[in-house]
Formats: sequence, structure tokens, C-alpha cells
Amino acid sequence: MLTSAHVSENYFLESRHMLLEIAAHFDRYEAAVAREAGGMTNGRAAARPGEDGRMARLREALAILAAPRPEGERTVALLELFAQD
Repeated sequence: MLTSAHVSENYFLESRHMLLEIAAHFDRYEAAVAREAGGMTNGRAAARPGEDGRMARLREALAILAAPRPEGERTVALLELFAQD
């Protein structure tokens, strides 16, 4: 069993990489929405009323990851969320 320090040390760079990839995905999506809408609002893509369900699901997943969940595992919660597809 790894200690908390070892878990943090061993997986930090990989986790940081994955988070940067997710941020880039959202940036690409919002840039595409802005192009389709014809512009930007306050430097951000204009909100799209019928956002793609997959993007909404990713936003829900981020909320699950960010929330403290001492009573359950985040992995299980994400699997249940994505099983709805």
C-alpha cells in the first residue's frame, strides 16, 4: 500500500497532464461554439442554449471530481454518470 505522499508524488504529473487535456478540450469546444455563433462575448464563447449532451455530462463529471465524497468513490460515481449515455 502506498502512503498518501507516495500517491501524490507518483501520480501528480500524470493527473496534471490529464487535467490540462480536459481544459484544452473545453477550450476547443468553446472556440467552435464561438465560431458557429459568430463571435465572442467578453472574451468567452457565447453560451449555446442546446449544449451538446456529452459536454454537459463532462461538466457533471468535473463537479463530481471537485466535490468531497468521503462516503463513496469518485470512480464509481463517474461510471454511473457515463452509463447513462
